[in-house]
Amino acid sequence: MTNPTESLAFAMHANPGVYAVLVGSGVSRAAKIPTGWEITLDLVRKLAALRNETCDPDPERWYRNTFDTEADYSELLDKLCGTAAERQQLLRGYFEPSADEREEGAKQPTATHRAIATLASKGFIRIILTTNFDRLMETALDGAGVTPTVLTTPDQLQGALPLIHTRCCVVKLHGDYLDTRIRNTQAELDSYPPEFDGLLDRVFDEFGLVVCGWSAAWDGALRGALYRASSRRFTTYWAVHGNVQDEARRLIGHRGAESIPIEDADQFFTTVEQHVESLREFARPHPLSTEAAVASVKRYLSEVRYRIRLSDLVDGVVEQVISATSGEEFAVDRPEPNTTTVTARVRRYEAASTTLLALAPVASF
Repeated sequence: MTNPTESLAFAMHANPGVYAVLVGSGVSRAAKIPTGWEITLDLVRKLAALRNETCDPDPERWYRNTFDTEADYSELLDKLCGTAAERQQLLRGYFEPSADEREEGAKQPTATHRAIATLASKGFIRIILTTNFDRLMETALDGAGVTPTVLTTPDQLQGALPLIHTRCCVVKLHGDYLDTRIRNTQAELDSYPPEFDGLLDRVFDEFGLVVCGWSAAWDGALRGALYRASSRRFTTYWAVHGNVQDEARRLIGHRGAESIPIEDADQFFTTVEQHVESLREFARPHPLSTEAAVASVKRYLSEVRYRIRLSDLVDGVVEQVISATSGEEFAVDRPEPNTTTVTARVRRYEAASTTLLALAPVASF
């Protein structure tokens, strides 16, 4: 019996572009990217330190008592920085790697980002929804040769192409770290602009869904969009690590989702990508014609990463020749050799070796 990961791979391979991916902070946290709330609390601690005060163990409470208002990401940035350029520079340290972090591999695309990007480059994923502020997904897509449409604000949605005509679209539901209009407070997360609600309604109605790294605990507007969607055209697959939050459990039940226990997001998406690629290779027709075989050899010789495929192709052609020339009609002791039988035998050898004879000079050259 197949497991849910295998079922997802079969579904994704059979329906290219039909499955959207929803990734939450659990995916970026593996890259050591902080959440918006973690950044807010860190800024509060720094502000308290400037005043020679201690805000721990409850920075949120200290801020409320000191300024008589709740800690808000956007408002706090406006207080600390006078211009947009200053705000951007302040935030870069939270999202962009230093030289040491780059050497450690921190704040860079993870195996999850790269696997999703690979699936997108091959047409299996078209829509990527994310609650994260970072640009790791865009960086991974760029590395895979995909230039995505990135939507972060309502006005961008108004001028965007229909999803069905988009090769790859990244929807940053909570905004981008270089735009201080990100959604961070509970009030902001409980409701989206009408444009975002309309987009989510279409996605959840028309596409299958793969959820990973999202607890569903805080994002009321996103939960509401999932509850509104009545369509069950395609399965929802929900990757679960550890204990499932109550809100996530209710959504899984409401959507009739397939729950997939995982070790981590990297292992899950890497496995899915490998399964889909295996199915893709299995479905690829063996080069029946000499022209197709020659074209494949040229393509496989162009890059070192195709060396295994090249070896498999050549070995397969050689095996075909061996098999074709091992039957009774190629027996060495009959028929009696004469001009007619020898000529016929040579012609049969040539027919059996046509593809191999065409490959040899191309590969050698």
